[in-house]
Amino acid sequence: MRRRLYLMRHGEVAYFDADGRPVAPDEVSLTDDGIRQAEAAGELLADVRLDRVIASGLPRTMETAALVAPHVEIEVWPALQEIKGARLSSIPPDELEETFVHAFRGVVPLGKRFLGGETIGALFDRVLPALDRLVADEGWDTVLVVAHGAVNRAVLSYALTGERVFLGHFEQAAGCVNVLDVGSEWIVRAVNVSPVDPAHTSTRLTTMERYWEQYRRA
Repeated sequence: MRRRLYLMRHGEVAYFDADGRPVAPDEVSLTDDGIRQAEAAGELLADVRLDRVIASGLPRTMETAALVAPHVEIEVWPALQEIKGARLSSIPPDELEETFVHAFRGVVPLGKRFLGGETIGALFDRVLPALDRLVADEGWDTVLVVAHGAVNRAVLSYALTGERVFLGHFEQAAGCVNVLDVGSEWIVRAVNVSPVDPAHTSTRLTTMERYWEQYRRA
């Protein structure tokens, strides 16, 4: 029998405050839109019996998980925190847009640093052991994991290829749900399901393109 993994990205956040000042990525909370996205995901999964709920421990994943599954205790797995970037001021100004917008372009090399910070290989080094630990525990049938865009890409890429290959074009909308089954092998059933916008009509920008626009305005 296959077991089911619902893999979510947290709801929408704002990395700049109303005055245009940057907010520390590890401290941002859900916006009003992010709360609506999480509530919509909760409605989508309302009839699903979740044995476990796991979040990265950052506020945006904890808030999302609590809204989606309010009656299940949240386990904190820091290994699933988002890939770490360096300070944007450390990137040469003439390279900043390219570095930002194309952070997840194509098959991303393991040695590539995300915004000058953590490498894709280092991301795999912590995410895959956590995934293996989850799969090795046979005490659950259905689990919800609330994580982040790059983390989800790493999991989806590994599930499809069985290798440390990072497929950057797996777009992950805020509050989206991915559906994977695991048995003797991984089965990817659904990717980037947005409960509030199933047809993805609200934008044609990638997440990184939207964040770049926010950064420029700020």
